Amino acid sequence: MFAFIVSRLLQAIPVMLTVSLISFAMFAYVGDPVTIMLGQDYTEAQREALVRELGLDQPFFIQFIEFLHNAVQFEFGLSYRLARPVSDLILERMPATLELSFTAAFLALAIGVPMGVYTGLYRDSWLSRFFLTISLIGVSLPTFLIGILLILVFAVILGVLPSFGRGETVAIGWWTTGFLTTSGLRALILPSITLGLFQMTLIMRLVRSEMLEVLRTDYIKFARARGLSNRAVHFGHALKNTLVPVITITGLQLGAIIAFAIVTETVFQWPGMGLLFIQAVANADIPIMAAYLLLIALLFVVINLIVDLLYYAVDPRLRGGLRAAGGR
Repeated sequence: MFAFIVSRLLQAIPVMLTVSLISFAMFAYVGDPVTIMLGQDYTEAQREALVRELGLDQPFFIQFIEFLHNAVQFEFGLSYRLARPVSDLILERMPATLELSFTAAFLALAIGVPMGVYTGLYRDSWLSRFFLTISLIGVSLPTFLIGILLILVFAVILGVLPSFGRGETVAIGWWTTGFLTTSGLRALILPSITLGLFQMTLIMRLVRSEMLEVLRTDYIKFARARGLSNRAVHFGHALKNTLVPVITITGLQLGAIIAFAIVTETVFQWPGMGLLFIQAVANADIPIMAAYLLLIALLFVVINLIVDLLYYAVDPRLRGGLRAAGGR
């Protein structure tokens, strides 16, 4: 098990180095940070002083090594637009993005898996057809349109939910949460549904197709021949064997939810990292863009490692293969 984790971590090193190089190239060669930070009216002495302070007078390799050294310490320089450390800005916005993303992922799993199981077991019922119709709408409509429609119905017409912002939050150390306030929970409803709807329909369709395939296998027929109840067959055998592909999709989609919450955060003006990134793009704030890219790459590496470990826990064939490999 330890060797398995170490091998995955070693495989992640070249990925992170490549992404770091891309991020640094963005930081080094896109835009003119000196002009952005000083404005139009500055002296040559001020420009030279800022160039030295930022280390832009050093060779490319030296700058890249310094960038890696700072990134390992979660230091990404100063924002050109806000003149504040990028790490502080990300830490301020991270709780909002993570709360939104994990809420959306929880809704997608809590609703998508039961819907997928039901449509797989009772595929000819009217409720299954209704669920499939809903899933088709969720897959077809773009995220920004879903968000706008939800705002129109629940915020403008009915006036029961807020259309933007995060509501009131409570600070717990450096973390801020909206889970502990009524306005925070109300503000979370529309963006989390918007962000999680596509993932929910994807999970539902995946579970349905896997259930239909597993129910046709021989070992399910043997389980029925042994006199096992439908509950034992469906949930003890069939559902358990659909977990591996579901874990794969769920793990990758969790990373996608966090990485691509940009659209949802923009529609609802949710004060998270995605909105910060959009504002950075609009103002050519390269340090924020580079830091966001690097953190998202790290997030996908960590999620892939967790998914691999869940494979190991769920699928006994993998455990047997790893033990056999270790024996050799």
